[in-house]
Amino acid sequence: MPVHRPGPVHPRRPLLAGLLLAALSLVLAAPAGPASAAGTPARGSARMGMGVAAHDGSAGAPSSADATQTEGVDVSGYQGNVAWSTLWSSGVKWAYAKATEGTYYTNPYFAQQYNGSYNVGMIRGAYHFATPDTTSGATQANYFVDHGGGWSRDGKTLPGVLDIEWNPYGAACYGKSAASMVGWIADFLNTYKARTGRDAVIYTATSWWTECTGNYGGFASANPLWIARYASTVGTLPAGWGYYTMWQYTSSGPTVGDHDKFNGALDRVVALANG
Repeated sequence: MPVHRPGPVHPRRPLLAGLLLAALSLVLAAPAGPASAAGTPARGSARMGMGVAAHDGSAGAPSSADATQTEGVDVSGYQGNVAWSTLWSSGVKWAYAKATEGTYYTNPYFAQQYNGSYNVGMIRGAYHFATPDTTSGATQANYFVDHGGGWSRDGKTLPGVLDIEWNPYGAACYGKSAASMVGWIADFLNTYKARTGRDAVIYTATSWWTECTGNYGGFASANPLWIARYASTVGTLPAGWGYYTMWQYTSSGPTVGDHDKFNGALDRVVALANG
């Protein structure tokens, strides 16, 4: 009687089949790439005030009858090469350009913006978009100073700005408690002053500051306030500050969108530049 002999065993076949099934299940379970990234901007694209309208709204513009103020603008890589002579002719006398973000981005248009505003006669400075969830405050302050955020007493260079506002890439407060956020900001400010001899300006919105720092008032005595609010008045200021130094009042102004007012005549802008 013939004996049936089984064929050779192939141990790799069950293994390969299992791997294929596992890969297929992962593909089917994973969300589609474009849908999961919808609404999240690319890292490096953040700019001063990009979250203001979405979180605080936009309601009117300042009255032309307000006390003496000096018009300014803030720009980033978003604006590209800026027509500085046009802005100067329209009455803009000071400007800030984004220099850095986190420790991973430098503005490719920074030289044209920073030097171009200076060359037409403006008093200018640089700002840093903070990402407290990526590296420490000290690390980001050093990165900022090393990439355009320095200061010199030439009468035309304003102190650097810490732009601290809603996180465009995730949780509004960058996953930090109020106490941790205050500590991060202090780390940045202390390092910036140690490097430059100047107290940095703080740019923020009252609603963000209240939510993410617990409305901390301890920086007001040293650090000038640049308030963000797109309305006819600045409204309530963050704790500690009795007045604002600068006010970003619109993201839809002429020539470049972001326009600002300095709380005083041009000689006060010069005074801030000189320290």
